[in-house]
Amino acid sequence: MKTTKNIVILGAGESGASAARLAQREGYAVFVSDAGPGNPKYLAELEAAGIEFETMQHSTERIYAADEVVKSPGIPDTVPMIVELRKRSIPVISEIEFAYRFAPKEATIVGITGSNGKTTTTMLTHHLLDFADVKSLAGGNLGDSFARLLLDHEPQDVYVLELSSFQLDGMVDFRPAIAAVLNITPDHLDRYDYKLEAYADSKVSIAKNQRLTDRLFVLADQQTIAPALRRHKIDAKLTTISDEDIRDGSVFIDGYEFTLGTGSLRGRHNGLNALFAIRIAMELGVNEKEIQLALDSFVPAPHRMEVVPTSDGRTWINDSKATNVDATYFALEAMSGSTVWIAGGTDKGNDYDVLLPFVTENVHTLICMGKDNAKLVEAFTGKVENLYECHSAAAAVTFASQLAKKGDTVLMSPCCASFDLFNNYIDRGDQFRAAVKNLNA
Repeated sequence: MKTTKNIVILGAGESGASAARLAQREGYAVFVSDAGPGNPKYLAELEAAGIEFETMQHSTERIYAADEVVKSPGIPDTVPMIVELRKRSIPVISEIEFAYRFAPKEATIVGITGSNGKTTTTMLTHHLLDFADVKSLAGGNLGDSFARLLLDHEPQDVYVLELSSFQLDGMVDFRPAIAAVLNITPDHLDRYDYKLEAYADSKVSIAKNQRLTDRLFVLADQQTIAPALRRHKIDAKLTTISDEDIRDGSVFIDGYEFTLGTGSLRGRHNGLNALFAIRIAMELGVNEKEIQLALDSFVPAPHRMEVVPTSDGRTWINDSKATNVDATYFALEAMSGSTVWIAGGTDKGNDYDVLLPFVTENVHTLICMGKDNAKLVEAFTGKVENLYECHSAAAAVTFASQLAKKGDTVLMSPCCASFDLFNNYIDRGDQFRAAVKNLNA
């Protein structure tokens, strides 16, 4: 009689290594397979734990012998191995789904998804809870995986999880007591047959297991979110969040005014992020005075409208995480004066027309930073006073320094992916920050 369940983990990154260690702790026979070289940090974790793994290949016979497979969110459902596993009726789930089985039953799970703003909202929600001494941790698609939070920390009262659509696609029983859908704009459509409706359905699926006693917060969006909600049976108590509750640097909830101007949150998009985070915190019992004090002390994550401290009379903003038009739209909208805008990278089929009102109003210089800037140049020639091209963060900062006057803002909000010149958006932002600091050294 078979007593040990065989589990295979596909992908030896943060979520894969953590899921493997959690599976080992729970008595599974574990094997990790990565078609690439793997990350040395996580391979060392597996080796230290005595977990068998392979890299640069997939041993198909062993994988197809699994009772269950946990796959990295980066692996599409359409790859032949995943298709074959499902043909063989072998369950394929996400690390989030697997970790959920072993979460403390009395804990409250908060799930936050959306195309933009997930990380800021997750971090802010956790900050509001932590400031009020609510025993909580944040993770998921941000920092530590859910499995790692369960493995390496004592049990918490609240887990605040940032969730990507890829993680939600591997969900079976995962049920957040509080869920939030911040927004849905075109992104990652190559994983959804280039259908925005399919992508929206993935996001809204965060609520599919919620019950009548659970809470779902969604953006008041009649074009994408509302139709997606109608396509699904939603049992949770539904609350819509509207940007009409953002006025003059404050957000208004249930008769309370929360000021954002005394902290580091900039722009209408961060007003929306704050509305969601505050609603969640209030749902969990945090009072309005604690919330305001916590808002005042909150520092956003790097690469998200991050102000680089300087003494040259100009404001330098690192918004490298803005890898799509929607994110850059909100960044440009937040500019209230003379601006030098640095953009470019790997174009995702972007339509830049929606940015033109902000560009013509405030941007006097556009610096195109990418291997191929043709589309940006075509879109904005004649729309800005100055337009330059370059191929590195250092060159972009040098151009900006020559062209930005005292009182100007230099906004690096690329609107594109980073992989043409950089390892990722973090590398791009780090290089930008370092170049700005070198100017002021």
